[in-house]
Amino acid sequence: MGNAKSLLLSLTEGLDADKIDKAHITLLDEMTRKNIIKQRKNIYKFNADYRAGKLDVALNGTGYLETFGREDKKDLIIEPKDLGSAAKGDIVVVKRFFSKNGRVKAKVVLIIQKGFLTYVGVTKNINNTAVVQNIKTAVPITVAASQKSLKQLPQGTLLKIESTTGIIKEVLGVLSDAATDEKISLALYDKEEFFSAQSEDEAKSHGSSVDKSFYPNRLDLTHLPFCTIDPNDAKDFDDAIYFDEKNYTIYIAIADVSEYVYPFGFIDKEAKNRGFSIYFPHKSIPMLPRTLSENICSLKPNEDRLAFGFKIVLDKMTLEPKTEELFEGVINSKKRYTYELADRFLDDSKKGEDDTDKKILSWLKPLFLLTEKLREKRLRNAFNFHSNEIRINLDKAQNIVSTTVEKETPSHALIEECMLLANKAAAKRIKYGIFRTHEPPSFEKIEKLLNDLSLIGIEAKFNPNIPALIRAIQTQSNEIGLLADVDRLIIKSQKQACYTPDNKGHFGLGFDIYSHFTSPIRRYSDLILHRLLKAQIKNEEKLAKFQLENIASECESLSELEREADKVAWDFMDRKFARYAAQNIGKCFTCKVTELGKIPMAVLDDELKGARIFLTDDNVELFENVSVQIIQSDIASAKIIGKIIKRLD
Repeated sequence: MGNAKSLLLSLTEGLDADKIDKAHITLLDEMTRKNIIKQRKNIYKFNADYRAGKLDVALNGTGYLETFGREDKKDLIIEPKDLGSAAKGDIVVVKRFFSKNGRVKAKVVLIIQKGFLTYVGVTKNINNTAVVQNIKTAVPITVAASQKSLKQLPQGTLLKIESTTGIIKEVLGVLSDAATDEKISLALYDKEEFFSAQSEDEAKSHGSSVDKSFYPNRLDLTHLPFCTIDPNDAKDFDDAIYFDEKNYTIYIAIADVSEYVYPFGFIDKEAKNRGFSIYFPHKSIPMLPRTLSENICSLKPNEDRLAFGFKIVLDKMTLEPKTEELFEGVINSKKRYTYELADRFLDDSKKGEDDTDKKILSWLKPLFLLTEKLREKRLRNAFNFHSNEIRINLDKAQNIVSTTVEKETPSHALIEECMLLANKAAAKRIKYGIFRTHEPPSFEKIEKLLNDLSLIGIEAKFNPNIPALIRAIQTQSNEIGLLADVDRLIIKSQKQACYTPDNKGHFGLGFDIYSHFTSPIRRYSDLILHRLLKAQIKNEEKLAKFQLENIASECESLSELEREADKVAWDFMDRKFARYAAQNIGKCFTCKVTELGKIPMAVLDDELKGARIFLTDDNVELFENVSVQIIQSDIASAKIIGKIIKRLD
């Protein structure tokens, strides 16, 4: 998407003919022939009636175009008959026109780039005719297959279909099999689980061990008792920490992925297309081949590993960094802890089992006390949101059996503060490149938030000091026992954090400057930053300049890939809940109303928690507790519909 959007933005503002990429010449010729663009004085630009943007399509088939590079950000409406073959997510060019009632509408005239390379369809037999329906929209899909071959497939067969040709690329299984859910979620967003043979071979070529004698120029830190603290099911350990209490120095060592993943190599190309690792409850879909992500790159215990990190000396009085030394080193993590075990150490409910534990605990507990102070100081200018994250637990057949509410614990907070220090230190070293930015919410969003809050009795007056306003809202919501619910509303009012080549600060964290440095195993953004910093410390100016050539479009692409990775995980959860609901049609569950509007929504808040249920009732109040009867669950679209039987408040 990045390159297409970059071109269209240039045409909106004016594209210098001397700066045209050879890959775009054919497309520009086509747009010129169709009178979509014009050339004046060596500048290509859209004609007045044409706009470009990304297409969204509502359930009723109406299209909405989010235009690129326009001051008037209002979406253009496209009637179903004017969409042509364009679908949700496509990047298109439209021609504006006035309808009979004088309203501005648009018609798709050119599809620049398909939003999704594949569709997922499910086979059905309707009036003795085999049809394939798009599982998200229920609209029939034209496939390059005969009636005879389609009828040989069982009803409910799931097909991965190439969006432009209709060719069936893969049979995913049958809809009744819960094990197909991960395949559906991945296919819906063009994600692949497995790597090419070339990438796997390239990964294996690095071996499985590190001989530090091969790296005489690296800082040897193998004598220091580093440790890792991660979730219980983690297999890729990309950060390790150590604290020198005497010198008030925190070492944050990060897996040195850039040592193994070369620009333009097979692994790099696939990692760039993936952007991020995807995490399901029962497995991960890594950004890098497991030979790297779970072995040679992973900071495994009692193994020498290459690291790229920061040695940060803090002032004991102000807690501000005195020095932030970036190093290429070799470490040997002495222990792998889970969050649960680390928490038991920190609250003194468990003592060290061996000398290594005792050595690590001698610095881990003082570090925890320090990070508590760092956190307290940081939250004076930032926010502490209490949104409960739901984790689903599956049985062997991949059906949902329970849910747990993930809560931040002391060890989570300790690791977070250390990673924030390193991310901030890395961002300070670049003036232009890749920043993690989060802009303040718009006035319109704040106004809507205040209106929504008034519905539940929270009367907050507008304050141009948004952090102060949010803290005042949190105080009121805590007093009435709705802190987590209101925090979700506040988060919804925020702009999404994204990647940008220029620094714009991070509103949510209260930082003037911030980036992502600490997770190169699972985020391509961090790998880019590692490469930029290595070019900088080695004074390779030409390399640094080359790395920045397409950085704006790479930031745009990564922001989109991040959202897609989240959507894959959310879609998977919705499918598991839909299967559970389908087995409980007619039964009633306690829920909480979380959204109002044309179709109100409640969230399951019973023995199982987190399922989204669309309500048939329109007379509901925000955050009221209700008993909802499940009346329908469509596994294909992963939508649950229910009606309120009783109000519980």
